[in-house]
Amino acid sequence: MNPACAACGATSLEPHLTVARDEVVSLVATTTAYGTAPADLVRCTACTHAQVAEFPAEVELQEAYGEVDEGAYLAEETGQRATARRALDCIGRHLRAQSEGQRTLYDVGCWVGFLMSEAERGGWETQGVEPSVFAAGFARERLGLRVQTGTLESADLPRSAFDAVVLGDVIEHLPDPGAALDRIYDLLRPRGVLYLTLPDAGSRVARVLGARWWSVIPTHVQYFNRRSITRLLERHGFTVEWLGTAPKAFTVRYYLERLEGYSPAVARLTVAVAERLGLADRLVWPDFRDRVAVLARPRVL
Repeated sequence: MNPACAACGATSLEPHLTVARDEVVSLVATTTAYGTAPADLVRCTACTHAQVAEFPAEVELQEAYGEVDEGAYLAEETGQRATARRALDCIGRHLRAQSEGQRTLYDVGCWVGFLMSEAERGGWETQGVEPSVFAAGFARERLGLRVQTGTLESADLPRSAFDAVVLGDVIEHLPDPGAALDRIYDLLRPRGVLYLTLPDAGSRVARVLGARWWSVIPTHVQYFNRRSITRLLERHGFTVEWLGTAPKAFTVRYYLERLEGYSPAVARLTVAVAERLGLADRLVWPDFRDRVAVLARPRVL
């Protein structure tokens, strides 16, 4: 068992949820493998953070993420760009005016780069890093973005270079999220901001569904709630300024296809009905209140 809580560092971990097991090598096809994880989940009695009992080896995770090639997301570009604009609006509201120069943004796990592309349309200078060879290549070759193929740990970056860093649906994948926050702290300028989105394991939906919650999948090794993500950020030099929900814009078709993780037959039927009603390609923003957005700032010492 992992010896300590990744959020608060306490060693008081107890069994939490029993899940179906999935090997790391199959991470490339897990978006609807609900209730499946590399190991059962344990929970910290001190801060209520949950995590897998045994983290996969870092090298295995990196190799698996490097192979991810999820074309379905490309078909949802309109919704992803709309979601990105909402995130950028939030960042802009909290980022204090810089006295000189162009605002700079770094996107960790940027996938194909839609958020970076929207940021550049808004006048930002951007850089990003993405472990997926497919996604990083798309960002560079199709969108002309400055994206390194790799991880935050391997990226070659100067200190105090960015006004904003984004961790969109990333921190729940990291065996050592504290190390990532330490690196980000060094990357941010003194008045910069960190924007995160992540599943909220303390939400009502997550508590009701338990191991069958759609965010219990093999790629997630951390299960933060609002209390535990705040605790983690504070331990690594950040002050949380704002928390809110983080719905995503996708088509009706996309959301109905996610039902495959519960019943492939129901997924096919509901998609067919939506197509007949002319609703399948409509963009929607359902807020299940089980995803949290967090805006934090390096604490002034």
